[in-house]
Amino acid sequence: SIPFDARRTGFVMGEGAGIMILETLEHAQKRGAKIYAEVVGYGATCDAYHITAPAPGGNGGARAIKMAIDDSGINEEQISYINAHGTSTPYNDKSETEAIKTVFGEKAYDIPISSTKSMTGHMLGASGAAEAIICVKAMEEGFIPPTIGLQEQDPECDLDYVPLKGRNKNLQYTISNSFGFGGQNASILLKKWEE
Repeated sequence: SIPFDARRTGFVMGEGAGIMILETLEHAQKRGAKIYAEVVGYGATCDAYHITAPAPGGNGGARAIKMAIDDSGINEEQISYINAHGTSTPYNDKSETEAIKTVFGEKAYDIPISSTKSMTGHMLGASGAAEAIICVKAMEEGFIPPTIGLQEQDPECDLDYVPLKGRNKNLQYTISNSFGFGGQNASILLKKWEE
């Protein structure tokens, strides 16, 4: 997979799994658990546009991202990284780019975004959990994973997709997008855990 690249023709299937344990702060503290991050916002929409293609313009994805931000109580300027759904299909990558621009306006160009499917392939149902975990690890380690293989950026996907090489950066709030078949769109907003 080469998400956001002009040469992309579709995704490579991947295999994997990820599990996140979600619990209240009080419960985690009571049992002495190591807390990795906090879920502070979530948004989900379904535009039911087509069985595999996203709706043109990215409206469903934009609404999911905006719902997650509104749910969190923070503002758009506080987002420090987005793990894109980034499937490497011409329609999805363009639609997600449009969704991010709709929500963030000119600020969209300042947010580092990457598709880790460039490294894992598309794990389908497992992608959402695995990519949320990648966001948690990115905050914990202060490192933005790259979009590997991105050498010829599609002019319609003109945001900062962190090509080829990851970056060190202190991350406070991250979004993980999962925009699936049938027009299902989900965004989770995570906050770095600080005692």
